[in-house]
Amino acid sequence: MAGAGMMLCGKEEKVLGAQKAPGSCPYCGGGVAATDVEAKWVLCCLPLCRKAKRRFACTACARRLVSYPAILHD
Repeated sequence: MAGAGMMLCGKEEKVLGAQKAPGSCPYCGGGVAATDVEAKWVLCCLPLCRKAKRRFACTACARRLVSYPAILHD
C-alpha cells in the first residue's frame, strides 16, 4: 500500500481560467496566453496551503514564459 500513501500527500493544481496576454514570445514571436492556476498542498487529505498564481506560455511554440517584476529605482 505504499502507492496509496503517495496519492494522499502532495500538490494539487487546478486551472481557474485562461486569457490572451499582451506581448509576444521572445523565442518565436507567437502570441502569449495567461493561465490562472490555484495550487494546493495536501497532507493526508488535509489542505495545508493554497496559492493562486498566473503562468504565461506561448500559444505557438508552447514554451513557458517567465515574467520578472519591474526593478524600482530610487
